[in-house]
Parts: sequence; structure tokens; C-alpha cells
Amino acid sequence: MNEEAIFAEFRAADAMREGHFILSSGLHSPLYLQCARVLANPLVAARLASALVAKMPRDLRAEIEIVVSPAMGGIIAGHEIGRALGVNALFLERPTGTFELRRGFEIKSGAKVMMMEDVVTTGLSSREAIAAIKAAGGKVVAAGAIVDRSAEPVDLGVPFHALLKLEVAAYEADALPPELAAIPAVKPGSRAV
Repeated sequence: MNEEAIFAEFRAADAMREGHFILSSGLHSPLYLQCARVLANPLVAARLASALVAKMPRDLRAEIEIVVSPAMGGIIAGHEIGRALGVNALFLERPTGTFELRRGFEIKSGAKVMMMEDVVTTGLSSREAIAAIKAAGGKVVAAGAIVDRSAEPVDLGVPFHALLKLEVAAYEADALPPELAAIPAVKPGSRAV
């Protein structure tokens, strides 16, 4: 699946929005990718996940024993990556502001884990999810995302694989360009800033 085919899936799902958005990271951006909209179609979600898995080194794919994702955005992406790899997929929740496994989910001590997100901007939630996975006994061997929209390379301490690398500016609230500041901000994500 090439970049144009990936963009076509986002456009077909009306998942690429232009305006003034506050991202989960707290940064402001003129473009928002609503991965939940594109992943709502199970056939598309499966195609995107299979395309990402195909980009990963074969030896890495073979060593992953479980996929763990942060809720909310990463759940579907993680589930589909688990399906493509043929392994279970669990998710982390933040009932008190810190990621943790719930619902009776467990990770065997030393199990090799891939942490999977929908979109990575700064890598903060990914690093928090990786810390929670390690605290639960997992050994994180890779991280992934459907979209990497980070301005700078993200260091997660493990190999990071994204299906799509998107170069889009993101700004601190006090450093908005005038054209973005003139548009009312919308917070479309699931996490309060």
C-alpha cells in the first residue's frame, strides 16, 4: 500500500480535516487526522494494519508475542496489528490519569510486546504506554503507529514503525501563526488537554 493509497483511505472516510485543532498532545495544528473514522471500516483497518506489518522486518514480526495499545485511539489499530501478526491484542486505560492494564489483562513476565498507537505527535503517550507495559512485566521490542506526524524524530527507546509519515506543523498555544490564531480551535480527540 503506497502513500497515495493510504491518503485515499483517509479522504474516503472524511478523516482528514483542515481548520484549527488542539491535538491530544496539547499542540495546535491546521490538520487533524481522525484515525477512528478510517479505522471504523474493518476492511480498511485490516488493510492498513497488514500494510504496516509488511513494512516491518520479518525477524521483528516473528518475535512479537503480544500487542498492547493505549485507549482510546490505539485500540482498533492495536487489535488489527494483533490480527495481522496472529497474536493477542490488549489495551491500557487511564482511570486515574496513568496507564494501566485492567479487565483482567495480564502480560507474561518477559513477553515480547509491540506497543501500537493510531497517531504519534510528540511520543509522550507512547512513552507512557511503554512504561506501563514494562511495569506490567512486558519487554517492549517495537512501537508502531498508523500515522507519525511528529515534527522531530520520536525516540521511544525501541524501533518505531509507522505506516505513514506526515509532515504537518504543530504549535504551542502561545506560538500560533496569525492565520491559525484567527480560526476558533476545536478539540476533536478523546483526551482532555
